[in-house]
Amino acid sequence: MKIRRLHKWDVTPAEARKIQERLRDEVTIAPLKNEPALAAGADISFSRRSDRLFAGIVVLRLSDMETVETAAVETQATFPYIPGYLSFREIPPLIQLFRKLKTNPDVLICDGQGLAHPRFFGLACHLGLTLDIPTVGCAKTLLVGEYREPADSPWSKSPLVYQDRQVGLVVRSRQGVKPIFISPGHKIDFPGAVSLVKRCTAKFRLPETTRRAHQLVNQIRVSAGG
Repeated sequence: MKIRRLHKWDVTPAEARKIQERLRDEVTIAPLKNEPALAAGADISFSRRSDRLFAGIVVLRLSDMETVETAAVETQATFPYIPGYLSFREIPPLIQLFRKLKTNPDVLICDGQGLAHPRFFGLACHLGLTLDIPTVGCAKTLLVGEYREPADSPWSKSPLVYQDRQVGLVVRSRQGVKPIFISPGHKIDFPGAVSLVKRCTAKFRLPETTRRAHQLVNQIRVSAGG
């Protein structure tokens, strides 16, 4: 997979902010150009006792939801934990993993935000530009914005609005569970983002891409005693 070098990663928080503000204008929100066959999920788990982190990627075949490839790495975090700047902490190890993959996913679902971000440039936007593929942010919790609670029925949804701009959709993936926060990252639009997450979601609240990537990083973290 071709990985774009958009900037250096050894930056201060002030420099990171300027990078976000510069790159957000390059994000494309538009319908998917092609029907995806392979979807990837990425997740990061951090050690509670050190700066160690555990990153994992799982690639699924959308036709039958079978896992076709996984990759994982244990490494050190090189950027501090600061809400709103997690992409600078998480993308460098994920780049290592995408370089290892033998298959190229058509789309990527991130455990994080896309447009639903203080500077409209969350992890999914940043990673989408870096990899030049369609990306979606699917988060478990709210970062920014206001919304009305969606109805308690599967796939009911309501707009997520921040600074008078729609940045995502709040979606009830299953009856009786908390909603998830879906926002486009790059090269996909709002309906397409929800449709992709729905296609990847089976019996649980979260899409299988996220669930399996989370299971993978937890396995390597436990094995490493993290």
